[in-house]
Amino acid sequence: MLLDAVWILPLAAGVVALVFAGVLGGRFLARRRPYEAVWIVALVMYAVASFALFLGVLDGWSTGEFRVYWALGAILNVPWLFLGELYLLVGTRWMVDVLLVILLFLTAFAIAEVRTATLHMDALAKGLPLGKEVFGDGSVSYRLAQFYAYPAYVLLVGACGWSAWRMRRRPQLRGGFIGTLLIAVGATVVAVGSGIGAGLEVVWVFSVGLLAGIAVMFWGFLRASRPMPRPSSAA
Repeated sequence: MLLDAVWILPLAAGVVALVFAGVLGGRFLARRRPYEAVWIVALVMYAVASFALFLGVLDGWSTGEFRVYWALGAILNVPWLFLGELYLLVGTRWMVDVLLVILLFLTAFAIAEVRTATLHMDALAKGLPLGKEVFGDGSVSYRLAQFYAYPAYVLLVGACGWSAWRMRRRPQLRGGFIGTLLIAVGATVVAVGSGIGAGLEVVWVFSVGLLAGIAVMFWGFLRASRPMPRPSSAA
């Protein structure tokens, strides 16, 4: 039964994220576009966090697995996705470069904080440990997920919505319009699925959200990156 092998879901989510990153990697080598490089970083984070979740669910959580899962998945992944969206949308490159430098410092701070934080070992005995129980409700490591990921998610969905709105009446950009909306939907599936799964402490709901969300985002990217149809020449 699926519920007896729920570890398959985060494993599959990690594989999909790696395939997504590989496709982007090939495109980046050919075109050297910065948003692709930033999204590769975000997708590798997503994959590593999913693999940490897979190992934690499969044979019990170690402290290292939970730290990796929390730092890369709960805190850092969405801000890097949003930064990639900014590189795609914002014409003033230097402004986004400044944000990249800031995010690099914030990333280093978050990793250092999570790496050295005190963990409550009894909380790791659960199938899906909650950050507020593992680190403590008032701890910096727990709050970083709220300070980093929550605003970044809202901004990411807003940026995708704004981009889709600009393309809505241009038939030649229909693929980009649908693909951009799918990326926003995929991010929302991850957010809602992980929120409900964590709130109810149901591993399979959390894991379905991870897998379905990254699959929808990948589908959206493939749809958005299709070549635009060539206008037919006049007779």
